[in-house]
Amino acid sequence: MNVNVRDLAAERAAQANRRAQWMRQLRQWHWISGAVSLVSMLLFSVTGITLNHSAAIEAKPQVTTQEGTLAAPLVEALAGEPRSGRASVPASVAEAVRSAIGIDVAGREAEWSESEAYIALPRPGGDAWVSIDRETGAVTYERTDRGWISYLNDLHKGRHTGPSWSLFIDVFAAASIVFCITGLLLLQMYAKGRSLTWPLVGLGFGIPVLLAMFLIH
Repeated sequence: MNVNVRDLAAERAAQANRRAQWMRQLRQWHWISGAVSLVSMLLFSVTGITLNHSAAIEAKPQVTTQEGTLAAPLVEALAGEPRSGRASVPASVAEAVRSAIGIDVAGREAEWSESEAYIALPRPGGDAWVSIDRETGAVTYERTDRGWISYLNDLHKGRHTGPSWSLFIDVFAAASIVFCITGLLLLQMYAKGRSLTWPLVGLGFGIPVLLAMFLIH
C-alpha cells in the first residue's frame, strides 16, 4: 500500500516537473518572439490605422526636378539602342547620368522608344523617374515625395521595398506566429483559474468573422 502511494506521489511529481519544464519553454519562446517582433508589431499596427484612414490623412505630394545633358558621344551611342521594348541602361550612359544629375540608374531597365529612354525608379512613399531624350541628350529626373506616413504605409504593404525588406517581413511574420501560438498555449495552461479566457478568445475570433460575413459588401 505504501509502495503504491509512493509510486503515485512520484508519478504526480514527475508530471508536475514535465509541466513546469513545458511552461518554461513556452514562456521562453513567448518572450523571445515577443522581443523580436515588438517594434515591428507596433509599426504594422500603427500603419494599419493610417492605411485604414489614408484618405483623411493624405499629404500633399512634393515634387522635385533635376535636369542635365549628356555629352555628344553618348547621344550618338544612344542611336544603337533599341527603338522599343525594355532593355538595361548601358553602363556608359548610367555613369553619364550619374555625373549629370547625381542619380544612379546602373543595372536598371529602361523603356525604350523612338524619342526617349524612360527609367522608372519606384520607391516607398513616393515615385521617381529619369527620362533621356535620344535626340538632344537632355536628362530629366523627377521625384515625388508623399511624406513619411505614406512611406511607412508602403513599408507595411511591401511596396517597392526590395528583397531585403521582403525577407524581413517573412522573418517578422514567423516571429509573430510563434508569439501567438505560444500565447495561446499559455492561455490554455492558465485557463482553469481564469474563467473569461475562452470567452474572450472566442470574442476575438467571432467579431471579425461576423463582420466579414454580414457587414462587408
